[in-house]
Amino acid sequence: MAQDLVAAKTRSAYVLDLISKKTLSPAERERVVAEAVRYWSDHVNAGFLQYRKSVSTDYTAVEWDDEGAVFRDVAGHEFIDMLGGFGIYNVGHRNPKVLKAVRDQLDKQAIHSQELIDPLRTYLAHLVSLITPGDLKYAFLTNSGTESVEGCLKMAMLATGRHHFIGATGGFHGKSLGSLGGTSKAVFREPFLPLLHWTHVPFGDADALKTIMECADFSGDRVAAVVLEPIQGEGGINVAPPGYLAAARELCDRYGAMLVFDEIQCGMGRTGKLFCCEHDGVTPDLMALGKGFGGGVMPIGACVGTEKTWERYIENPFLHTTTFGGNPLACAAAIATINVLLEDDLASRAGEKGEYLLPKLAELAARYPEVMVGGRGRGLMLGMEFVNNDLGYAVAKNLFARKILISGTYINARVLRIEPPLVVSYEQLDRFLSALDESLALAASDL
Repeated sequence: MAQDLVAAKTRSAYVLDLISKKTLSPAERERVVAEAVRYWSDHVNAGFLQYRKSVSTDYTAVEWDDEGAVFRDVAGHEFIDMLGGFGIYNVGHRNPKVLKAVRDQLDKQAIHSQELIDPLRTYLAHLVSLITPGDLKYAFLTNSGTESVEGCLKMAMLATGRHHFIGATGGFHGKSLGSLGGTSKAVFREPFLPLLHWTHVPFGDADALKTIMECADFSGDRVAAVVLEPIQGEGGINVAPPGYLAAARELCDRYGAMLVFDEIQCGMGRTGKLFCCEHDGVTPDLMALGKGFGGGVMPIGACVGTEKTWERYIENPFLHTTTFGGNPLACAAAIATINVLLEDDLASRAGEKGEYLLPKLAELAARYPEVMVGGRGRGLMLGMEFVNNDLGYAVAKNLFARKILISGTYINARVLRIEPPLVVSYEQLDRFLSALDESLALAASDL
């Protein structure tokens, strides 16, 4: 497409005018929908449109505004958000306290100078040391979850002098080149091989992990870190079996490796504890945070580590830097998010809501065994497993038609995730369960 600065000037002014409007006229709504679909196809990625569950019922669904546990499309239709941005909206959509913190900071300074001490970064790092378990002390602030994993990998390499990592099958840690090595699905990895040196073992199999670490130690190809999700998100909402994380901790200690927990999706109160590893009483050497860390308002993540993992980094702080990571606006959002989680006790409330949902999911699975296998997970990080991928997709489609947003786990609809904002009400959960009952019945009738 040829450069056209005059058109760009006119077009940007038009979009800024749209942004300024609280409501749109019917004609404006139609135009936004048509333009959004066309520009997505022409300038973003036409293939991605085919992935979206909304395609199956309303190709032109375009989101426009949100609050609490709901969002509305450009036509004003309201949806209950049972997806939660894959774990982003822990404190809800546009939480007022988070918004206020960001706006207040924006009135003073948006981006730091890069040279002086920016105070919110220090306050946030201190807060993270207060809320994380064990002796986690330092935080390197990032722009995203995958950057947080990258930081953990580099810190593990610095702390051990090694370059061999162990991940679990079903694991997902992001798609930048370092973290992609830990992501286990071939469809994501193969186009970019070779990657960093990774070995994958079955998730939850402590004996397999022990065998690999023994062999690596014997051969001299010693392990820098074991990287695990306490609950696998994209892998299908797989909860680490009892004793598995503790066994990983013991093996890392025995063989001098770092234990890394990826709490990007399962952290920040989602599973009934502030951090999922607290259910097992196991503390890692390094922890990756992201998604809900910014309160659904700003993108921010963190690589959190112990004193041991930070020693070499303190010797040379220029080994790992970032321009926008830990910027004042993002830090303000994260600080407010931590305050809301603690003030409103959202972690405990998430645990209670999970205990409310799981028996009801079991009841529905028993009523529709030809469609649904069952539910699993912790807190409000739950998964519903279906007999096959097509049935899962059908249920997601039926739910969307009933104004419920839900999604499968990456490129797989056999397991649909339930990850609503932790502020979701019991009334909204009951509306979801009613719509799920109808959707399962419809899927069963089509068999």
